Amino acid sequence: MDKPLISRRLVDSDGSLAEVPKEAPKVGILGSGDFARSLATRLVGSGFSVVVGSRNPKRTAGLFPSLAQVTFQEEAVSSPEVIFVAVFREHYSSLCSLADQLTGKILVDVSNPTEKEHLQHCQSNAEYLASLFPACTVVKAFNVISAWALQAGPRDGNRQVLICGDQPEAKRTISEMARTMGFTPLDMGSLASAREVEAIPLRLLPSWKVPTLLALGLFVCFYAYNFIRDVLQPYVRKDENKFYKMPLSVVNTTLPCVAYVLLSLVYLPGVLAAALQLRRGTKYQRFPDWLDHWLQHRKQIGLLSFFFAMLHALYSFCLPLRRSHRYDLVNLAVKQVLANKSRLWVEEEVWRMEIYLSLGVLALGMLSLLAVTSLPSIANSLNWKEFSFVQSTLGFVALMLSTVHTLTYGWTRAFEENHYKFYLPPTFTLTLLLPCGIILAKGLFLLPCLSRRLAKIRRGWEKDGAVKFVLPGDHMQGERTSHV
Repeated sequence: MDKPLISRRLVDSDGSLAEVPKEAPKVGILGSGDFARSLATRLVGSGFSVVVGSRNPKRTAGLFPSLAQVTFQEEAVSSPEVIFVAVFREHYSSLCSLADQLTGKILVDVSNPTEKEHLQHCQSNAEYLASLFPACTVVKAFNVISAWALQAGPRDGNRQVLICGDQPEAKRTISEMARTMGFTPLDMGSLASAREVEAIPLRLLPSWKVPTLLALGLFVCFYAYNFIRDVLQPYVRKDENKFYKMPLSVVNTTLPCVAYVLLSLVYLPGVLAAALQLRRGTKYQRFPDWLDHWLQHRKQIGLLSFFFAMLHALYSFCLPLRRSHRYDLVNLAVKQVLANKSRLWVEEEVWRMEIYLSLGVLALGMLSLLAVTSLPSIANSLNWKEFSFVQSTLGFVALMLSTVHTLTYGWTRAFEENHYKFYLPPTFTLTLLLPCGIILAKGLFLLPCLSRRLAKIRRGWEKDGAVKFVLPGDHMQGERTSHV
């Protein structure tokens, strides 16, 4: 940590090189914990002169970069105009002895409360700090940046620094510091927003909660359905013990069902949104909240679909390794010998299996491409047309391949009575209902009468409003002036 992470010529957030001032501005840090050390390392590497205030400077000096000065708290706050407060809330009161020296300075609160503290206190940490030091300007910043992002650099972690405070000039100063350090400042408003900013690190994957619950619900339902068909029915009707299938075989039958339905749910809200726009004849009305939230969760649902599809592929590779599979092969060979059959070859089944596996591999490869392009680092390198082509067009191709893959798996089983165990249809027939409906709706939207109308609506045309125009290549007449 003695060696600065970056040179005095920093790579700025826009990729250009930012010059560091000749006279390095002095910055103070109160605290000697992990975050304080990472912050000092980043500031030193960004060309700042750093003074660290500690209660025991001799013990903590070796933990900080050699270019950072580690001293007592009273000396650390005497000259810098910007002081980073990197201590816990319960230790704020110990800083009250420094109130006179901190007068008129900018205090940057970087702390985060625990979930219990956040619910217990009505005031945010930053507001509480401001109440203890009314003669100072308190700014909330850098609390959503991890110590790892500070040390490794913004290109390997989160780039945004959320900033809130009541003094615009103080926020401007901290924003300039964040840019010099290679981060992107984002103004969150007054200090009253600090409580919301402090709640952000407490959230555990908030956008994944509903999609994860949906995926787990589908898995439980399909697993129970497959258990009844593949395990319970043979036990009740034929007195056959098939419970050994529960850990692997039943799970592997369930995984593709969940992946297939989740992939369908990625493209279903787009179909519903298009139908709603066609019915309303305008794009200037909000979608229902449930549909709006659904559209926002499509990325997470798609990634979960890829996850279950990948698990299905791995589980399928494990099927021949089972002891039960080897016993089945031996039993089949014995039956063939007893039946005096020299050759067991069903041409139709051979072709079905070859096509079925090939389509499955293609569908998984397409899903892999969708998952990779959803990563921010990859998505940011694509323009909107490229991203839309991959996620929309190729995604629909993945849905089509998955549908044909499922159809070749089922083949004629949907029409054979012995596959309706307990009068329950095969699982694949249930999974085909939703995607086939989506494919049919997509096909209808390709009809000229609907596709042209939908294109005009998305470009601003309104059925009963004041917006009416002619699409390129359309010979319709009669335009009206838009006042949208």
